Amino acid sequence: MSFTLGIDFGTNSARALVVRTRDGAELGSAVANYRSGRQGVLLDPKDAHLARQYPGDYLEAMRECVSAALAKARRTRGFTPGAVVGIGVDTTGSSPIPVDRRNRPLAMSPKWRRNLAAQCWLWKDHTSWREAALITDKAAKTRPNYIAKCGNRYSSEWFWSKIWRCLSVSPEVFDAAYSWVELSDWIPATLAGVTDPTQVVRGICAAGHKALYSDEWGGLPDKKFLSSLDPKLAGLRDRLYDRAHDATTAAGSLCSEWAGLLGLPAGIPVAIGEFDVHYGAIACGVREGTLVKVIGTSTCDCAVVSAKKRVPDIPGICGIVPGAILPGYYGIEAGQSAVGDIFSWWTETLCGGDKGLHAKLTLEASRLEPAESGLLALDWHNGNRTILVDPRLTGLLVGCTLHTTQAEVYRALIEATAFGARRIVERIREYGVPIRRIVCAGGIAEKNPLLMQIYADVTGCTLHVAGSSQACALGSAISAAVLAGEHRSFAAAQRAMTRLGTATYRPDARRRRTYSQLYALYCTLHDAFGGVSKSSDMSAVMKRLLELRAVASRR
Repeated sequence: MSFTLGIDFGTNSARALVVRTRDGAELGSAVANYRSGRQGVLLDPKDAHLARQYPGDYLEAMRECVSAALAKARRTRGFTPGAVVGIGVDTTGSSPIPVDRRNRPLAMSPKWRRNLAAQCWLWKDHTSWREAALITDKAAKTRPNYIAKCGNRYSSEWFWSKIWRCLSVSPEVFDAAYSWVELSDWIPATLAGVTDPTQVVRGICAAGHKALYSDEWGGLPDKKFLSSLDPKLAGLRDRLYDRAHDATTAAGSLCSEWAGLLGLPAGIPVAIGEFDVHYGAIACGVREGTLVKVIGTSTCDCAVVSAKKRVPDIPGICGIVPGAILPGYYGIEAGQSAVGDIFSWWTETLCGGDKGLHAKLTLEASRLEPAESGLLALDWHNGNRTILVDPRLTGLLVGCTLHTTQAEVYRALIEATAFGARRIVERIREYGVPIRRIVCAGGIAEKNPLLMQIYADVTGCTLHVAGSSQACALGSAISAAVLAGEHRSFAAAQRAMTRLGTATYRPDARRRRTYSQLYALYCTLHDAFGGVSKSSDMSAVMKRLLELRAVASRR
């Protein structure tokens, strides 16, 4: 028997999963929380857009969760750590890290330890919204092909806008950094013992979706374009990379140092890094016609289309990248910037409850009929990722009365995220990409039948639940199994190592009719407050409130 190890670096914790390669059986898993900041995230009370992480936490959490997962796997007859034949890694993204000449994060040196700009710029950091808007404007005028593949708008969640923001506000950090490496590339490189940032094997997943990389124009954006933003960005380009690779290429082999730290054989392949949901999509059996939704603090949607076909540019989507998910397919990404975070904000922050309040409000909300509360919400509490790509949009709740209850608001927030999900499905279908079924993964998909049924009723699609509760880590382990030669292809590995769960949610025709009426109202608010409707553009209201809040905070 042979086994692979998948390591999933999420927003608040890392988890390791030991998998048997012949059938995907999960022998042991463990989770380790990041130690710094608030639930692992470094925040700034003066700037709600800021979200960073200390890179050292990733290494500590990896050692802890891998050790615990291997200990659990040892309880299975026939398992030994020596039978692990490969490692796969997935992470959040875009989460770039400033590193020195030896590929060591700046924040891991005493000089920069407490400097927020020297940390990993976590995916949900939106401080670079100004830079993202400038990149969008400049590209639209001089390089429209650059942003056509990422929905015609560059995001503050992505690679270049964050680096440019660092240059703007912390030039000393920018100058100290020899290069920048995505978290999804840095972890595999660290395991492989790569000590030169220019030798890091970069994944097409992060490069294509977040860094404006494409083989069509020779890789990363050209120096002339970067110089039009800032000459120092053009200078950085030479210290980044020329090529990015799909999952048929290994990031390297496990070095002796990390083999010793983890208790694994040296020299086994380390799979190329991908974002969590992209590898999670593989574990959910993604294929043409299937949309995979990983529902967590945020939601990411992934679909694939054969690279032999032509896929038109889709406005508002996070990217159409060949090989980004499965080799031989275009990877299509979309998503919502906050889902589980919205529910936690309502129950824990505003209602002052603990996690147990979720269950109580879910039960009460399940007794309500669609539209019974008279409420309608917009799901933009952390901005809009798809299809508006605007981090400065905020949440909205319409229809409150003196009789509105906590459970009614809770249900309205669930419905808002479902309406946002439907908007994404309709946009992707509008451009000819088939969606015949939806597979959902993540803790919310497994534990909240009310949300899943509402999503089915709102989208009109049958929803399946992934067979693994660790879909992202499983996808990473599958990639490692293919690289180790345990399966001849990703398709063969998916057939052997993935399955769906037993839960299935089918839309109810009566509720769907009501939700279609509510969805039409949602679209009216969406277009007005999102600036889509020029006759009733209300987007300035949200943004002006943010400006006034910033002024008041300074006072």
